[in-house]
Amino acid sequence: MARALRKNPLRLWERLYLLAHLLTIDNAHLALNLVTCVSLAVLRGIPIRHFFRVARNRFALGCLSPREIQHMNPSTATIYREWIASTCAAAQARIDSGHATPDDQYMLDHLHCHEEVLSDGESSILWVGDRRRASKFVLFLHGGGFIAPMQDGHLEWCLRSFIQAGRHQGQHVAVAVLQYTLAPEARYPVQLTQAADALACLLKLGVRPRDLVIGGDSAGANLAAQIMSHLLHPHPDAKEAALPHEERIAGVFAVSPWVSARTDDQSMADNAFIDMLSPVIMEKAVHELFGNHDKYNAEKKRGQGWAMPADVDTGAWYKGLGKFVERVYVTVGTQEVFRDQSVVFAEGIRRTNPDIEVVLEEMYDEAHDFILLEGKRKEDGDATRRMRRWIEGVFW
Repeated sequence: MARALRKNPLRLWERLYLLAHLLTIDNAHLALNLVTCVSLAVLRGIPIRHFFRVARNRFALGCLSPREIQHMNPSTATIYREWIASTCAAAQARIDSGHATPDDQYMLDHLHCHEEVLSDGESSILWVGDRRRASKFVLFLHGGGFIAPMQDGHLEWCLRSFIQAGRHQGQHVAVAVLQYTLAPEARYPVQLTQAADALACLLKLGVRPRDLVIGGDSAGANLAAQIMSHLLHPHPDAKEAALPHEERIAGVFAVSPWVSARTDDQSMADNAFIDMLSPVIMEKAVHELFGNHDKYNAEKKRGQGWAMPADVDTGAWYKGLGKFVERVYVTVGTQEVFRDQSVVFAEGIRRTNPDIEVVLEEMYDEAHDFILLEGKRKEDGDATRRMRRWIEGVFW
């Protein structure tokens, strides 16, 4: 069984301080975020249904430290186990009551806890779907700024966009969710080494690159970009993942990708008060990921884009990526701070890789990571359906 990664817990006085803070000052911050986000959505003619959660996430990321966020949330492995149990229990209850949906028996047959610890003894693969029966696979890298664990919304997204896509095609898809070590306990490039290890593990299990998609949201999309970089320019600290049979990975997706450490582009200014992220939040996140920035700055100076590919010449860095990847799907919201860097990232790959099918979607009604928010609501929203259509096009 995978370890529920949680180190350096809050001491008693830190817990008391956090409680007092949440009961007093932070209520005002939450209310201000709620009024600001929802008001701007109304002014821009955007449906407000997701912006209440946007405001709550903005409050957590802006007002709480990484250790406080990790204290208040279950670990990725715990979320996984609880979600499997609750999803199967709900399916069984509907069957017993005579109100079963077409997916319920399928979920009971295919959703079981299956965890594999990777070679470092810290990170692990958490399987969603039956990998022994699967013919198609997704390596899923969750977001959270590298400081927050996975949410149950990530798993709902995987179920609705990937597992059910396979069921509708009469085939089985299994999703390998990576539980990686969070910052500040581990900083760049530790998460890359763990993701590379996960990819190597899948290849060792016999997964063919043509049957594999890799991707994630936000920081997870950054990690997917790091994997692409590592395939093209092997990072000295990470395990090499040689693709067998000269096959290409079927596709890579990046939802609201965090691919630049800059906080001064136009979309940062345009969306600083409507999105769940802000320039101040991202400056803190950059510090947590890189620490003293020495490694990142040295790589950037040499034109190496492992950590943040939009901070170097993205096209030049990814030139030749078509040898390893067939398709890239980037989706971003017009209302999010990552809009401009996401466009730079996608267009850079497209510019120097005519042999890669690059799809870039910019959705006006969306801010950061709306597919995750749809998952939190357990709904097949527009972002979820678009992802499902893309994965169907890749595999079938």
